[in-house]
Amino acid sequence: MSKRSSTSKRYTAEFKRDAVALALSSEKTVTEVARDLGVSPEGLRGRVKQAKIDCGEGPAGALTTAEREELVRLRRKVREQEATIEVLGKATAFFAQGKTR
Repeated sequence: MSKRSSTSKRYTAEFKRDAVALALSSEKTVTEVARDLGVSPEGLRGRVKQAKIDCGEGPAGALTTAEREELVRLRRKVREQEATIEVLGKATAFFAQGKTR
C-alpha cells in the first residue's frame, strides 16, 4: 500500500515549465521524466498535453490555457450578474409593493 502525504506538494510555475520542456525534449517517456523529477506522471502528462494544445498541436476544439482562463473569468462574471439581477428584481418587487399601499 502506498503512503500519501496529507499535504500536497506545490511547485513553482518555473519548475512546472521546465518539467514540461524536459519531457518534450527528452527521449525518455513522460513517466520516466516524472519519476526522475519526483512528480506525478499523471500531472506531468496533463501539463505536457496542455502545452501541446497551447502550441496548436492539440485536438480540434481543445481549449488553450488562455481560453480556459477566459472561460473561468466569464463564468464568474455571469454568476455575479445573475446575482445582481436577482437582487434588483427583489428590490423592484419590494418597492412596487410600497407604492400600492
